[in-house]
Amino acid sequence: MSNKKNSLTLPLLLLGWIFSIQSAQATDTHYTPLTDFGDNPGELTGFYLPATDTSNTSPTGDFSLVVLLHGCIQDGVELANKSGLTSLAIANKFAVLVPQQSYDNNVKACFNWFASQDTQIDSGEMLSIKNMILATQEKLGAKHVYVIGLSAGGAMASAAIVNYPNLFQSGAVIAGLPYPCADNLIKAISCMKQGPAQSVEELAQFAKAIHPKQTRWPSLSIWTGDSDNVVSANNAKMLASQWQVLTQSNAKPTVTNGSGYSVSRWKDNQNNTVIELVTINSFGHGIAVNPDIKHGGEQSDFLLKAPISSINEVIKFWGI
Repeated sequence: MSNKKNSLTLPLLLLGWIFSIQSAQATDTHYTPLTDFGDNPGELTGFYLPATDTSNTSPTGDFSLVVLLHGCIQDGVELANKSGLTSLAIANKFAVLVPQQSYDNNVKACFNWFASQDTQIDSGEMLSIKNMILATQEKLGAKHVYVIGLSAGGAMASAAIVNYPNLFQSGAVIAGLPYPCADNLIKAISCMKQGPAQSVEELAQFAKAIHPKQTRWPSLSIWTGDSDNVVSANNAKMLASQWQVLTQSNAKPTVTNGSGYSVSRWKDNQNNTVIELVTINSFGHGIAVNPDIKHGGEQSDFLLKAPISSINEVIKFWGI
C-alpha cells in the first residue's frame, strides 16, 4: 500500500461503509485501458470509450468527452454500463473516460475526497484525474469535457470543477458534496450527515481565491434524494447555492414538479439555465435509473429505480 494512503484506512465510514458489492476490474470490451497519461501521483488507473463516429468532426474535434467518477466499492466501467451512460455514449457519439480507484489507495475503493493531498489543485488523485483527461482529449481529439460523479465520485467532481473550471464545459454531482466540505475524517463525517460547516459565501470565496480572475464557471446539474441517509440532501442545496454565487445567476430559482421529483433551475442574465437541482421523493443514496425508458439504466446496487433517469437527464442538460 502506498505510504500516501496508509493513514486513510477508515473511509468505510465515508460513503463506502454501506457498500457491500464486489468490484471487478473493468473487462468490458467497449473500453480500452488508458496508459501513458503522465504523472500519476494518485496511483489511479483509467479506461476510455472512444466516440463511435468522428468522421464528420473537424480536425480539432467537435465531439465531447464525458468523465465518470464512480462511488465507493464500485467498478467504474460497470457503473457506466448499468447507469445507461455507455449506451448513450454509443447512441449520441460521445466519448467516455472512467478513472478507477483501487483498494490499495482506499479500503473501500473510494476516491479520497476528504484528503486535502488528493483534492487540492495539481495534487494526488486530482492531478491524476486531470492528466487522464488531458491525455484522453489529445488522443481522441475531443473538444468539450464534462464530468459526472456519484457519491464519493460526486465529491471529487465538485473538487475538479472548482480546481479546473476552464477544463470543463459542465458538470453533474449525484449524491455528492460541495468542495471544500472536509479535509479530514472527522469533518467528512459531519459534512456527510449535516452538510458543510462553512457558509455559502465561504464556499464560494474558497473557489474565487483559487481563481480570482475567473469569470466563467461550468454549468452544473445536482441530484439528491430526500431520503438519502448517507449524504444529507443539505449538501446538494449548499452546492447549488455555492454555484449560484459563483455564476452570478438569479437568486431565486424556478421550480417545476414532476411525478415523484422536483427540479429547481437558476438562470444567468442571458436566460440560460446554469444550475439545476433535482430532488427525488422517497429516494435514497444512489443514482436514479428508469429501466422502462431507452438508455434509462438498470436497477442494481446504488442504481435505484426512479421515475426519472439521472444519466438521460444530465446528457439532455448538457446538450450532447
